[in-house]
Amino acid sequence: MTGGADVARFRSVLSARLGWVFDDNDSPQLAQVLGRRADAAKLDRTAYLSRLGAGDWPAELSALAEELTINETYFFRHGEQFRALAEVALPERITARATQRVLRMLSVGCSSGDEAYTLAIVARETLKNPDWIVSVLGLDASPAVLKRAAVARYSAWSLRETPDAIRQRWFHPRDGLYELDAEIRSAVQFRQHNVASEDAGLWRPEQYDVVFCRNLLMYLTPDVQAALVRKMTRVLAPGGYLFLGHTDSLGSRPDGLEPIHSHRTFFYRRGTAAVTPAPAPGAAPAPPMASAAAREPRPAPPVVDGSYDRALGLLRDERFAEALTVVEGAPGGRPEPRADLLHAVLLAHTGRLTEAVTTCRRLLDANGLYADAHQQLAVCLEGGNDLTGALEHYRLGAYVDPEFAMPRLRLGLLARRRGETRAAGPELERALDLLRQERDDRIVLFGGGFGRIALTALCRAELEACGVRR
Repeated sequence: MTGGADVARFRSVLSARLGWVFDDNDSPQLAQVLGRRADAAKLDRTAYLSRLGAGDWPAELSALAEELTINETYFFRHGEQFRALAEVALPERITARATQRVLRMLSVGCSSGDEAYTLAIVARETLKNPDWIVSVLGLDASPAVLKRAAVARYSAWSLRETPDAIRQRWFHPRDGLYELDAEIRSAVQFRQHNVASEDAGLWRPEQYDVVFCRNLLMYLTPDVQAALVRKMTRVLAPGGYLFLGHTDSLGSRPDGLEPIHSHRTFFYRRGTAAVTPAPAPGAAPAPPMASAAAREPRPAPPVVDGSYDRALGLLRDERFAEALTVVEGAPGGRPEPRADLLHAVLLAHTGRLTEAVTTCRRLLDANGLYADAHQQLAVCLEGGNDLTGALEHYRLGAYVDPEFAMPRLRLGLLARRRGETRAAGPELERALDLLRQERDDRIVLFGGGFGRIALTALCRAELEACGVRR
C-alpha cells in the first residue's frame, strides 16, 4: 500500500471510529501520526490499520484522540456567551428549578476543563445561594486532557479573559499556578467519551438545563454531527439552552430548538414540543445543519410597483446613483425588508456608510435572524476598517443561514489577508460549494460587481494559494 493510500485509509478509519473529518491539508500531519502510532504498536502500517479498523482497541483510540485533538481553550472564552448564560439562560432555569434547587449542565468537548469550570463559576456567581446544587459534567475523548482538568491548576495565560473579581474569589495561587477553589472543583466531574459512540445512560432525555458544545461539530462527519445534535437536544430539559461555537450553525429552524440572538451571539432554547427521535439503525439520518431554506420554500417577497427590480437591475449594471434614486423615490408606506436591504447596499456603494450601517442595524433590531442584513452590515464595517465587527457579523450571517455563500467567502478572504491559511481553507471550500446554488439576487447584492463565475474563479485561486486544489 502506498503512503497516500495509507493516509486515505487512516482518514477513513478515524471517521468511522471517532467521527472526525479531515481535509487534504491535514494529510502530512496524519502521515506523521500514523507512522508514530504504528511504530509504538510495533506493527507495520497495513497491520496497524487493519487492527484499528477492526475495532475493540479503545486504548489506541484514546491515544489518537490525544494526538489529534486541538486543545486551545481558556476560561471565559467568548465572554459574550457566558454573559448570555448569566443574564438570559440561568435566570430562566433558576426560576424553572426553584422547587428542586438543582442546576445541571453539560460541556461536550471540554478539553482541559476550562469551559466546564467556567460554567460552574458562572452558575455560582448567578445563584448567590449556597443551598442550590450545581452539577457540571465535562466530556472529552482524550484521557490526557481530562487528567489535567481533574488537577484543576491553570497558568495565568488560561485566566487571561477571567474578570479580576472572579479570579480573586475562585482561584488560589499555588506553585506558580492558579488552583481552583474546592467549591467549584466539587461541582464538576469529567468523563471520557467518544461522541461517535453510543451511551444511553449518558444521553438520558431532559436531564440538563444547559449544554455547551463549542467548535466541535465542524470537526465531525455529517452523520456524527446530526446524531450529536439530536442527542444534545433530547438531553435538554424543556426550556433548556444549547450554546454552540461561532463556527457551528443549526440554521434558523432547527428541530426542537428556538434560535435566540442576544448579547451579540446566537444560542438555542429547547421548546416544549417533542423532539424528533433518532432514526432506527440502518435508516438514513436527517441532514445536519439544515437551514430554514432547506426545510420549506421561501415565498418571494411581494413586488409593489417594480421599483425594487428596476433598482436591482441598475445595481447589476453598477449604476449606483441611479439605483439609489429609484429606491428613494419609491412610493411611501412601510418598506419591505429586502427594499431596506437594497437601500443599505446602495448607500454603501455611494459612500454613505454611516446611513448604510444605521439601516442594517434597524433591520436587525426588527429581525436578528436576517442573514442578509448581517452580511451587509459586515461589508459596511469592513469598509470602515472595523474588522472585529465585520468578522462578527459575517459569522452571524453564516450562522443564521448555513447555505449562504457570501459570508463564507468574505471570512475566507479576511483569513487569507491575515495569513491564517488553515482557517481560510475551510471557509473558502465551503464558499466554493455554496456558490453553485447561491441565489442570483445575493450575487448581485454582495458580489461587489463580480458574477458567479468570477467569484468561483476567485475562490479557486485563493484556495490554490492556501495549498488546496479544487
